[in-house]
Amino acid sequence: MSVLLVIPARYASTRYPGKALAGLRGATGKEKSLIERSHAAARAVAGIDRIIIATDDERIANHARGFGAEAVMTPSSCRNGTERCAAVAEMLPEYDLVVNLQGDAPLTPPWFVEALVKAATADSTVAVATPVLRCDPQALAGFLEDRRAGRVGGTTAVFDAAGRALYFSKEVIPFMGRDLRTGEEIPVHHHVGVYAYRRTALLRYAALPEGPLERWEGLEQLRFLENGLGILCVPVEAHGRTFWELNNPEDLPKIERALVELGID
Repeated sequence: MSVLLVIPARYASTRYPGKALAGLRGATGKEKSLIERSHAAARAVAGIDRIIIATDDERIANHARGFGAEAVMTPSSCRNGTERCAAVAEMLPEYDLVVNLQGDAPLTPPWFVEALVKAATADSTVAVATPVLRCDPQALAGFLEDRRAGRVGGTTAVFDAAGRALYFSKEVIPFMGRDLRTGEEIPVHHHVGVYAYRRTALLRYAALPEGPLERWEGLEQLRFLENGLGILCVPVEAHGRTFWELNNPEDLPKIERALVELGID
């Protein structure tokens, strides 16, 4: 199966305009842009045939080419990263599987993406696969603090016994109406914003209208669920690695601390 990895990046982010070009300092104090660090995360993934940064902004495209990445221009009418990936898939029909590694997640471990490719390769009925990570107490506290402070933090996911997604939300779901019992696992799963799409599912998505849940939550993946297209949630393990997306300017120091802890230049 030929695999294309696309990093969608736009300049006009609602919560953080220009964040793709925001500088992040690593372990040696060297500053690199968010998009360059996301590209480095993509290059660490095994089994990928080609990596493309997809944008509608010449500033991002020129910057990407400057550090050696392949960049393509996609229509400004793309409303989200999935539609931007679909635009690239239209240009390159030779790829069976398209991975969407969002440009604001430079801490994504390579094994998260590799798990998606493996799941899609093993089961031809999988249209879309995405990773979920069970929250530890620290991660759950971070989610709850963001909500109390009125910040849009990470996304959570709930799924059935077979791993099929039931819902994704910016709220913390499921609601925990009581304290955990001894030995009971936290039921909240952090949805990691990475996807592996079969080309046919991706192109069908692009042809569908935006749904009400997608609009309310601001979560592009809900368009699949609203139209009866299943998403397989693939449980992954962090293995002690800090994971966080750059959603707000306040997330910058969190990611920089993680880069230092991981020894990433």
